Amino acid sequence: MAALAPLPPLPAQFKSIQHHLRTAQEHDKRDPVVAYYCRLYAMQTGMKIDSKTPECRKFLSKLMDQLEALKKQLGDNEAITQEIVGCAHLENYALKMFLYADNEDRAGRFHKNMIKSFYTASLLIDVITVFGELTDENLKHRKYARWKATYIHNCLKNGETPQAGPVGIEEDNDVEENEDAGAASLPTPPTQPSSSSAYDPSNVPSGNYTGIQIPPGAHAPANTPAEVPHSTGVASNTIQPTPQTLPAIDPALFNTISQGDIRLTPEDFARAQKYCKYAGSALQYEDVSTAVQNLQKALKLLTTGRE
Repeated sequence: MAALAPLPPLPAQFKSIQHHLRTAQEHDKRDPVVAYYCRLYAMQTGMKIDSKTPECRKFLSKLMDQLEALKKQLGDNEAITQEIVGCAHLENYALKMFLYADNEDRAGRFHKNMIKSFYTASLLIDVITVFGELTDENLKHRKYARWKATYIHNCLKNGETPQAGPVGIEEDNDVEENEDAGAASLPTPPTQPSSSSAYDPSNVPSGNYTGIQIPPGAHAPANTPAEVPHSTGVASNTIQPTPQTLPAIDPALFNTISQGDIRLTPEDFARAQKYCKYAGSALQYEDVSTAVQNLQKALKLLTTGRE
């Protein structure tokens, strides 16, 4: 992909989108679709913050140029031309990154790359809002991922051992209020374990985190988007592919024939199409479990008229 024209210095008013833009830069080659939507989110958010002062207008104008250039380069990519495909692509990518970090966390493997994956997953869930409101599940994953990144970082920084696995978040502990603090400085891929980092989130909410249940990460895809540290000759944690746990398939679906009196609405067809698109996007990441679940939902909807 051709290099994009550089952006001018980020205005202070746009501090809240700096990490979304950095995530975009990191994905220019790894996944241009993710890079495009990160910039789109930054553009939309920046317009709401300040589109009048000269420095902000100049910055947004250059960012718009980048978006137009990316759109031209991506051509007829369905994830750009069709919102439903783009949303599925982004959701699956964010979930895949979340599950990678969740797997590492549950296994007690605490390192900077895992912290970054948790935090980046939360940023990508922010980006999903370009398609509309977040689902309750996405809201909970974002809140949990952002808190986990902050919690594990602070534990390592203080020489403490983090508590592994899901510990949930009580609803009265509003992590969303700490987003700016949690985004103080996005971590960079580590070269070796260290007790210090440029990533410096603060204001970790106190309390007993036992409210939100996070799904097990044992079915995370073998290939994750999380960046793997460059080899430096120093021993590091080797990420091993984890076996995928397939969901149980309802035997009734094999014998289901659409009933003549089933009348599907345009909304039903749109939802079924959405599930199929989600399944296709999941297969791009070798996430068989998510693909099967979405195909089952589509088949049930089309044959029974119910979800």
